[in-house]
Amino acid sequence: MGKTVIKNAKLVSDNRVFDGDLLIQDGIIQRIDSHIDATNSDVVDANGSYVMPGVIDDQVHFREPGLTHKASIYTESRAALAGGTTSFMEMPNVNPQTITNFLLEEKYELGAASSAVNYSFYLGATNHNLEEIKKVNPNNVCGVKIFMGSSTGDMLVDQPHALEGLFAHSPILIATHCECESRVKARFANSVAFFGEEIAPEEHPVIRDAEACYLSSSYAIELANKYDARLHILHISTEKETHLFRNDIPLAQKKITAEVCVHHLHFCDRDYIKLGNLIKCNPAIKKESDRAALWEALLDDRFDVIATDHAPHTWEEKQNKYAQSPSGLPLVQHSLSMMMDYVDAGKIGIEKMVEKMCHNPAILYQIHNRGFLREGYAADIVLLGKSSEPVNKSNLLYKCGWSPLEGHQFKYQPQKVWVNGVLGYDGGLTENYNAQRLLFNRN
Repeated sequence: MGKTVIKNAKLVSDNRVFDGDLLIQDGIIQRIDSHIDATNSDVVDANGSYVMPGVIDDQVHFREPGLTHKASIYTESRAALAGGTTSFMEMPNVNPQTITNFLLEEKYELGAASSAVNYSFYLGATNHNLEEIKKVNPNNVCGVKIFMGSSTGDMLVDQPHALEGLFAHSPILIATHCECESRVKARFANSVAFFGEEIAPEEHPVIRDAEACYLSSSYAIELANKYDARLHILHISTEKETHLFRNDIPLAQKKITAEVCVHHLHFCDRDYIKLGNLIKCNPAIKKESDRAALWEALLDDRFDVIATDHAPHTWEEKQNKYAQSPSGLPLVQHSLSMMMDYVDAGKIGIEKMVEKMCHNPAILYQIHNRGFLREGYAADIVLLGKSSEPVNKSNLLYKCGWSPLEGHQFKYQPQKVWVNGVLGYDGGLTENYNAQRLLFNRN
């Protein structure tokens, strides 16, 4: 691969920003110092710009296999790369559903063949596949996904004995989607009775309300405590749920952790008027007061990671009436830029942002040698530059071809992105990729 020296950088890692140079060699960060001799090296002059670890997104839906009219590992991993995400963990609600270890390994073969960035895939839980869960390898699989509320793909796990068994016997981190199914169904039936087929998108957070989320999240925590399970609750969206999580112990010691997604930090229920079904997602984007509480929990460390829940659907699918319009929105190309806008506005420090998007996913999932700018770590690196044009269809890399952020001019965007030492993005895709399967340091 040769040697590359990034010079004159503002390096962001380990909760500090410091001036220095960084040497990439053989896919590894070989050296970080105030000055590195660049003789016989490719030189990248950062000119005082931020250089940070690649983002690790612990929740994406890339729709392969079986749903590739919406997206594919090929298309969405390249969108991720352009957005500064160098590693992803992808969900099992595809077709066929990833609910056996055989199907899981087939999916890893797809990742190896087509991903532009590092990859891992969850094994999906059902009411009946506990024996498959027991056989999963904790050192090369990110986790087990349990849909405790139904969403796209109909993988609901709702039988109490099945949930008890999963929490009692999973050998690996359990990641949950938490919404109380019976409450959601009852509230949807009420909306149909009142509005008929003309349910407005603004009803989504009424149907999938805060209580539906809290009932399920608190139940998951009850099960995790009962069986001493390792639980990670995804996409928290309500003020009430924020009080379920702790900030008085280090992340590495937590058995119960939480994620917040960029769209729940960015949008609120007022945005349905303009964007409608384009921001329909599960769990729903809720009140402005919920959004404010999510920010508070993020900044005081009750929330551990920031992710996207990137979930593309076609434009045509999203134009259906509310009940037929699928839930989910594409975000992985812009999550880092979104958060950098909040850094620029003083809402969050860049050190804290990097902690939540890079360091903490690595700590939480026990990922081997990633998530930090440290000597000996994989050279997954992002050089940030000023954004030059607003989001529009011509610069979107998602297969679905749309974004709820169209028209927004971000302050920052990735200028260069390395994955395992290979420059995969240089103001555009280079078509030179060095993606690897994520590995985990677990006992």
